[in-house]
Amino acid sequence: MHKFLRMAALAAAMSLPALTTLAAEAADLKIGFVNQERILRESVPAKRSQTKLEKEFATRKAELDKMEKQGRDTEVTLQKEAVTLSEADRAVKERQLSQLTRDFQRMRREYREDLTLRQNEELASLQERANKVINEIAEKEKFDLILQEAVFASARIDITDKVIKALADK
Repeated sequence: MHKFLRMAALAAAMSLPALTTLAAEAADLKIGFVNQERILRESVPAKRSQTKLEKEFATRKAELDKMEKQGRDTEVTLQKEAVTLSEADRAVKERQLSQLTRDFQRMRREYREDLTLRQNEELASLQERANKVINEIAEKEKFDLILQEAVFASARIDITDKVIKALADK
């Protein structure tokens, strides 16, 4: 990085012949690129994390699915029996349905909030591990710069597969 800043400062102060020299020095830079999205999608720890979250939230998801079905069934029953039910019985069933709907919406909101919180925790952990691996690769292979976001990066400098493999090995 120091080399790059030095060269940029020199470029601002130099003439065209000096820029040729600067270009030669820039050719010595070793730059890499890591596709963070692929790491979060394809790496073994990312898949393991997804499976862990699915297991962790499976019971609550099943409970929500059951409650949703119960609400639909109650609504269908209420519609079918609306003409035969007394006004008082219909009002009771409507209150039950309303309470069930509120409980369902509350539980779904809590589920989503908790799931999002856990996903963010897992994501932060994975990103931390990936950054450590990227730093290890950078030091080992003597990279001058590794980017994680770019509009374009050629396959020649893409080290995402190395990072994914290193994450799987750990």
